[in-house]
Amino acid sequence: MTLKEFFDALTNDPTYVIFYFAIIPIAAFLAGILGKGEGHISPWKYLYSTLIYFICVPGIFAITVSIYQFLFERRSIWEADVFVQVLPVISMVVTLLIIRRNVDLDIIPGFDKLGGLVTVITASLAIMWFIDRLRIIAFTYIRFELVILFLIGLIIVIRFGWKKAFS
Repeated sequence: MTLKEFFDALTNDPTYVIFYFAIIPIAAFLAGILGKGEGHISPWKYLYSTLIYFICVPGIFAITVSIYQFLFERRSIWEADVFVQVLPVISMVVTLLIIRRNVDLDIIPGFDKLGGLVTVITASLAIMWFIDRLRIIAFTYIRFELVILFLIGLIIVIRFGWKKAFS
């Protein structure tokens, strides 16, 4: 099964997708009501951490897929799939806003790792976009030292994001 076939299967029967991306903000809302003012205490912050990872990983993946399709495949934004590309991002934003009302996100275990993940993905997409746009003619207009410096800079950004994500 390819990723496209998987997305098509999710789109053909979106019941599970809608349920998944609706239940997590509802759970965050209920946790905010039940644990009002106690979000920094151990059981609640781990619940919030779980909810954040359950919603942010698909949300970040949806953003990455969208950027890839718009930059590399030259697809129109009007062709974006609502259930696979739009709903995860909306659900992620709503969930983070709900959780942020009850607890400071810096207290949540592992929340800083998501920033590192986003940095690694962004730097990787930037390298792919740079290589995609680079033509043989570009080497005659751009000094080779600048190309090497740019690639080294992107690798440093990837290493920084990797350390932030996994240290």
